[in-house]
Amino acid sequence: MKKLLLLAMVAISSVLVHAQDVKKVQTAYLIKKIDDAKTEVDKVMADPKQNTKAEAFYWKAKVYAAIYKDAKLLEKYPTAQKEADAAFKKYLELDPAFAVVKASGAEGFFDMYATAYSNGVKLFNEKKWDDAASNFKVTVEYSDLIFKNKWSNANITFDTVSILYLGYSYQNAQKTNEAAIYYSRLADNKVGGDNYLDIYKYLANHYTATKNEELFKKYVSIGKELYPKYAWEEYEIDYVDQNYTLAQKTDLYDKEDAAGTLSEMKYLQYGDIFINAKNKDKSLDSLAHVKYTLKAADAYKKGFTKNNQNAIAAFNVGVIYYNVYGDYDDKYAANIRAMQALNADRPVEKDPKKKAAADAKLKAQLDPIKAANVEIDKPLTENLDLSVQWLEKCYTILKDKTGRTATEKSIINKSVDFLANLYDYKRNKVRGKDPKAYDAFEAKYKEYDGLHAKY
Repeated sequence: MKKLLLLAMVAISSVLVHAQDVKKVQTAYLIKKIDDAKTEVDKVMADPKQNTKAEAFYWKAKVYAAIYKDAKLLEKYPTAQKEADAAFKKYLELDPAFAVVKASGAEGFFDMYATAYSNGVKLFNEKKWDDAASNFKVTVEYSDLIFKNKWSNANITFDTVSILYLGYSYQNAQKTNEAAIYYSRLADNKVGGDNYLDIYKYLANHYTATKNEELFKKYVSIGKELYPKYAWEEYEIDYVDQNYTLAQKTDLYDKEDAAGTLSEMKYLQYGDIFINAKNKDKSLDSLAHVKYTLKAADAYKKGFTKNNQNAIAAFNVGVIYYNVYGDYDDKYAANIRAMQALNADRPVEKDPKKKAAADAKLKAQLDPIKAANVEIDKPLTENLDLSVQWLEKCYTILKDKTGRTATEKSIINKSVDFLANLYDYKRNKVRGKDPKAYDAFEAKYKEYDGLHAKY
């Protein structure tokens, strides 16, 4: 009986000793002798009877977090942050109900959060992006614990600013996937305001680049909800342009056009896609190139019908027809040169019979070329006139406009130069044949030629 009593007293004594060891840590911590607290907690953690308990890890984490917070002590113990973090993680495993935190407070968590945030801001301002991200990641982890468990009086569920800084840091470090993870967290919670528009733009670009249509559509949809006036259509068309085949783009355009769902902006962007089709798809033959060039003109025209003051749309249509006219003109001129060459190579025959035979042979060579130019002349003239029509629309819209943009200045100057060229062709074509038409075309030529570089 005495032996059992003795064993019980030894056990009680052991518990008291252990409790006393933790008490020494608490006392040193409370009187802000953190170095002494470290000495005591290290003793606790060296004791195999204590170093598996939640309370031991809690106090180690709390003391080491205080060292991390103190710049001078951190110089002495440079691994304090990592050790505190490891101890906190072990504590969370051992005490998921936070019994020790409820009894002794969450001060250590706040020390980790605040210190990491302060360090993160400093490193961010120094443009040390990876180091800043490491600190902001700690900030986010600890702030999540604090706000989830309502250890703070702040009525929030997460630290928006820390998450934003973490996303910025990853973005600047060119770690695009990591940046998207944290920006997505803000977007999923529909965080809005002027300071947050860029995260939705970033996510749209990121999921365009990574070809993730589901997430692209998700975040553009949220962006539209929060920022309805922003030009999200540009991102939608950009996704299509970068990730769809030309056939898919064409099919989508035709369907949306037939459904009447395309806006002015989307028509213009589809026009850009079709006009640049040959640059992206080198396999297109000349017929397909013509097809998509004319499809681009159709898209620009329909964009113009949505807004008849859109000078850029009118200019684009005018330039397309100008280039088509130019192609026909090149063919026409090539045929003229071919006929001139045949005439120049014609042998001089004095013998009437030989001369007649030579003339007949030459005629047989010239007639098909002349016929070809007759065929060419019709589409040449049609495209020339269409170019004039649309370039003059552009010019009319912009000529009296004040405060033109750089783009508008460029296109009006190009328009008057193109128009001068077109009217020069028209006047030369009727020279000596139709004086009235010649005078009218010459007047137009002089008008536009006199506007060269005026704007």
